[in-house]
Amino acid sequence: MANWELKSCCNNDQVAFMVTVGVFTVVILALWRTVLLTPFKLITVFLHEASHAIACKLTCGHVEGIKVHADEGGVTQTRGGVYWLILPAGYLGSSFWGMALILASTNLTTARIAAGCFLLALVVVLFYAKNWTLRGLCIGFIIFIAIIWLLQERTTVRILRYVILFIGIGSLVMFFLLFLMLRSLQKFVLAPAMELDGDLYGE
Repeated sequence: MANWELKSCCNNDQVAFMVTVGVFTVVILALWRTVLLTPFKLITVFLHEASHAIACKLTCGHVEGIKVHADEGGVTQTRGGVYWLILPAGYLGSSFWGMALILASTNLTTARIAAGCFLLALVVVLFYAKNWTLRGLCIGFIIFIAIIWLLQERTTVRILRYVILFIGIGSLVMFFLLFLMLRSLQKFVLAPAMELDGDLYGE
């Protein structure tokens, strides 16, 4: 018979992790409309557009350029590839990378790997960037992650895991909020003039 009791389900580290996730989520929601979260909201747009680019490359297409705008919009210009796989990759990718970063933050080794992959992605996208907002975002986060990593390895300030976790939660929160808000806005206000990835996919 299955045992559904939860008395021994979580050790202290697991409880601390879940509490941290809850606290970060509340902080992100509380500061959502402040300038403090703008870089992290833009990095979620970066993950969204990078996912389009990855899908394009994986389906033998060509990425002509990527833009991220200060108003939290973005566009990935592609040629070729499988259109019906490239379009949904933005939403699916940003949620996937958010969850991957959250899972990676549970262990210092995997957090280091995630930070390294994130730095590599920032460097690669920098060469595809077609506006200064995205270039500045990439350069800024390369410097930011490098400093956090250096502090992790050389000092007692060990926050690399928490930074990776914060970015991951921010990506998931923005994915759900942005998707739902845009859907509502499109449906009730801007329906004739606004197209989302999902609408293009449906066509």
